[in-house]
Amino acid sequence: MCLKMIEQHKSHGGLQIKYRHYAETLQTEATFSLYLPEATTAATPTALIWWLAGLTCTDDNFSQKGAFQKYAAQQNLAFVMPDTSPRGADVADSEDWDLGQGAGFYLNATETPWQEHFHMYDYLTKELPAIVYDLIPHFSGQESIMGHSMGGHGALILGLKNPARFKAISAFAPISHPSVVPWGKKAFTAYLGEDQTKWQAWDATALVANVDGTPPPILITQGTADDFYDTQLVETDFLTAAKEAGASVRYESEAGYDHSYFTIASFIERHIAFHKHYFS
Repeated sequence: MCLKMIEQHKSHGGLQIKYRHYAETLQTEATFSLYLPEATTAATPTALIWWLAGLTCTDDNFSQKGAFQKYAAQQNLAFVMPDTSPRGADVADSEDWDLGQGAGFYLNATETPWQEHFHMYDYLTKELPAIVYDLIPHFSGQESIMGHSMGGHGALILGLKNPARFKAISAFAPISHPSVVPWGKKAFTAYLGEDQTKWQAWDATALVANVDGTPPPILITQGTADDFYDTQLVETDFLTAAKEAGASVRYESEAGYDHSYFTIASFIERHIAFHKHYFS
């Protein structure tokens, strides 16, 4: 594996770094970004938070607009930001902005033409962690996960499918029941096929009821001025399923906030504090 540093910037005492490598899982080159706080020492081991971005985004969106570095530095936390899908001239794509490159939905595709490259779940649970862990000096071994919109969906499913790995989950405006909303139906039909029983393995509302162990604690922030709320993001089914399963979910509705990174930047300190609480 050949890892190439593309760029590096100092931020709040730490380093914001962007890398490129060939991803065997995705069968194409991939980029990811990593923030390392300055305070990483043997005496103060560093925990790791994963950030999963939304539709049309890359690993740059959160690093440039999330306003998280100050708080990550204060709490001695590393952040990793993978891309949202495989990319490249030989990678399947769609003319639609909500399908294909930039819209991987963090699952393993089984349908043509997506099944060759679109294995984001395996990439994030097997290949990329092994790379990232070695890049964090004095990594504590503790991780949690957060994301936005499609990335909120990704954070929920990765956290719920791997409860022993992730200490906590948080999400901004997540697609929490993709099987019943337009974005999810379109992506799942393309990537997984028409059989909706196969969709349940990638739907947080189904997963929260069947976690193998105790679900990680969850924080969700949703703005009331989010234009996608009524059609794509209604949380009722997920919250009902979570309550019935005994999962710990804190849902916060924020008046006047929308679907943008302005909302994320406004509440990221709260989310980081939530995750820090569960790191020992």
